[in-house]
Amino acid sequence: MDRNSESTTPHHVLLVEDEAGLAELLERALRDDGYAVTVMHDGSEASDWVRRNDPSLVLLDLILPGKDGLTVCREIRAFSTVPLIMTTAKVEEIDRLIGLELGADDYICKPFNPREVVARVRALLRRSFDWRESPQGTGLSLDEERFEAYWNGEALALTPVEFRLLKALSHRPGRVLSRAQLLNAIYVDHRVVSDRTVDSHIKNLRRKLLASPVAADPIEAVYGMGYKFVIE
Repeated sequence: MDRNSESTTPHHVLLVEDEAGLAELLERALRDDGYAVTVMHDGSEASDWVRRNDPSLVLLDLILPGKDGLTVCREIRAFSTVPLIMTTAKVEEIDRLIGLELGADDYICKPFNPREVVARVRALLRRSFDWRESPQGTGLSLDEERFEAYWNGEALALTPVEFRLLKALSHRPGRVLSRAQLLNAIYVDHRVVSDRTVDSHIKNLRRKLLASPVAADPIEAVYGMGYKFVIE
């Protein structure tokens, strides 16, 4: 790690990029746009850093020394739904699909203009945090330290697994998450279970949402793909 900046703004970006020149350009562009930035040049410590520091967004290169970007993405998605953008020089469709399947929110191919990357960062953070920080009484509010959830101002009695499931879905509203991605989010001990286990947890979660005074079911099944959280 080259440098670690304490965040003085609402948004702190972890930039993992092994090309020193490109990392410097991206860091400068992000700082000029008002973000605090931490830079790493290999993937060996990235997921542990995310666990300890809870950044606003991760900008992750695919080809890295130490650990490659796909491995880092998989590790991060085992415990976090932090917004994540992957960058790579590989343009093959299969690489893009693998990255998105593992939980990346966006994918940018090199060469690119740093201003384009900043625009993608800004757009993803806006979608994520505008919803994540919605106040109680106007939809969903999650207290991640206490594992408490409020739906239209009413407390929900959720299990830890149900809380993590609702968190994973609601932090990416409108995006379809596969059962495999949801399993990675809800079982932090990496236990081996059937992906249909997700369906049982979804059923229980829906029952609790519909039992609230303002009954509504924001979870939509997408046939053959998974589930998504729909904002009305």
